[in-house]
Amino acid sequence: MLPAADSGCLLIADVSGYTRYLHDTELEHAQDVLADLLGSVVTHLRSALRISKLEGDAVFAYALASEIDGSTLLDTVEQTYFAFRTRLRDVFQATTCQCNACRLIPSLDLKFVVHDGRFARHRPAGSEELTGSDVVIVHRLLKNDVKTFLGLDAYALFTEACLVALGMDPEVLGMKEHRERYEDVGEIRSHVEDLKSAWDRYEEQRQVFVAPAEAQLEFTATFPAPAAVVWDFCTSPHKRLLWQTDFTRIDESNPGGRRGPGTTNHCVHGRGAITEEILDWRPFHYFTLRMVAPMIGSLTQTFEFRPVDENSTTLHIRFGPIRGRQRLIWPLFRRNVAKGMQANSERLHRLLEEEVGEPTGMAAD
Repeated sequence: MLPAADSGCLLIADVSGYTRYLHDTELEHAQDVLADLLGSVVTHLRSALRISKLEGDAVFAYALASEIDGSTLLDTVEQTYFAFRTRLRDVFQATTCQCNACRLIPSLDLKFVVHDGRFARHRPAGSEELTGSDVVIVHRLLKNDVKTFLGLDAYALFTEACLVALGMDPEVLGMKEHRERYEDVGEIRSHVEDLKSAWDRYEEQRQVFVAPAEAQLEFTATFPAPAAVVWDFCTSPHKRLLWQTDFTRIDESNPGGRRGPGTTNHCVHGRGAITEEILDWRPFHYFTLRMVAPMIGSLTQTFEFRPVDENSTTLHIRFGPIRGRQRLIWPLFRRNVAKGMQANSERLHRLLEEEVGEPTGMAAD
């Protein structure tokens, strides 16, 4: 019996420059370096995608169509690259070895090819295999002319099929158009993100963070799910409505279909509404927003996600300093917010427990 076909996102993360690196270095050390770097890539990709298999110096992963949106995909790609660059830097700075394998670590980089299409999943000899013409296409695209025409070593190539399926606007997102032609699959239209530039922006980005010492209210809850999953339920308007039942509608405005600094949410509840503006966005670690609510006015909130292990995450929600007349209404606002957060947190627990198991503790301070 043939396996049923699925549709969704197909992704390959490939270590650039590894073939030459392997040729110029000691095999034993080179393999250790690759294993270390690929371990970091796998750890960050599997927070939002399913790992199909390792393919030498590459990782093949996928997500079903219902499992990921454009914003989460872009965040996952960038955070995986940032983790790779950080690990590359840390390993190089920490080693005192003068062998070629260690000295040439900075010559390595990471690229991504991302496609959307149909595929079949089956398990010969216990390992999962994906098959189909779109699986062929995403692998063909690893051999491309991006470096020749765009001069990039570190990049994420998104096919037009992927951009359309996930509702991303490549021009607004600053991606560069690119085309490849292959004899067996024809012309593939795509757009490319410069990950080195994204890394530079990330390093320079202004931080807005409510620390525990300055929090007027901190709510803590531990959920039985990886940080990226809890993050998704806290940032996707559709998923927020599944557990924040005090809202009847959340209208999101963000350029190019991607959340980040400048994204605004208009959250409707009853006759009132709350406006949110994202000020700082560090995917799967924390985000900070400015909330404007009736009566209390403007408040700063930080949502910090701390992994307990691979399958559980503690979420800290902190409200920043209050000022002026806010102090008069703060006691009542604080009680109502704490009560609402407790109820919402319990609903989110139940949603996550349907797939991953038993609840853990929660508390408001």
